Amino acid sequence: MKTLPPLAVALLSLLSLSACSGVESKAEYPDPDRERIYRYGSLTGGEGGFDILGKKKRTEEDGQTGLGVNSFLWRATLDTVSFMPLASADPFGGVILTDWYADPAVPGERTKAQIYVTSRELRADALKASVFRQVADGRGGWKDAPVAADSSKKLEDAILTRARQIRQSAVK
Repeated sequence: MKTLPPLAVALLSLLSLSACSGVESKAEYPDPDRERIYRYGSLTGGEGGFDILGKKKRTEEDGQTGLGVNSFLWRATLDTVSFMPLASADPFGGVILTDWYADPAVPGERTKAQIYVTSRELRADALKASVFRQVADGRGGWKDAPVAADSSKKLEDAILTRARQIRQSAVK
């Protein structure tokens, strides 16, 4: 059996590749609405219908919307820390980070918060808050300072109270 010379192989390869240049491809992205129907939809479309994979139909009353976390806890968290500037908010990961906030009544001190909403259910253990504090060092910089032991717990309680209020007003 006779083999082709390397120049002929290279020429055939280039011709094959150039033949592909006229092919157009179109990116197909998944349709999130269609996926949602299959994941959460009912076969009969009714409230009491047979649900696919035994999944309960999610409603605003459950606090479930397009968010990855409980919407009542999410909105309550944003309401509670609305006086602080937001550094970032990820509704699918459930993370809210505030930027440093300096209270005009307490010069030389600033605070920051990190709040994690960890569940799609409205539960007290689905919320984790951390509070940080800094004080001015007198040279134009900031130095970390201890925070009152119950600060995080008070912030979590305020968020949970607000979440209950939002849920009660939504159910009415």
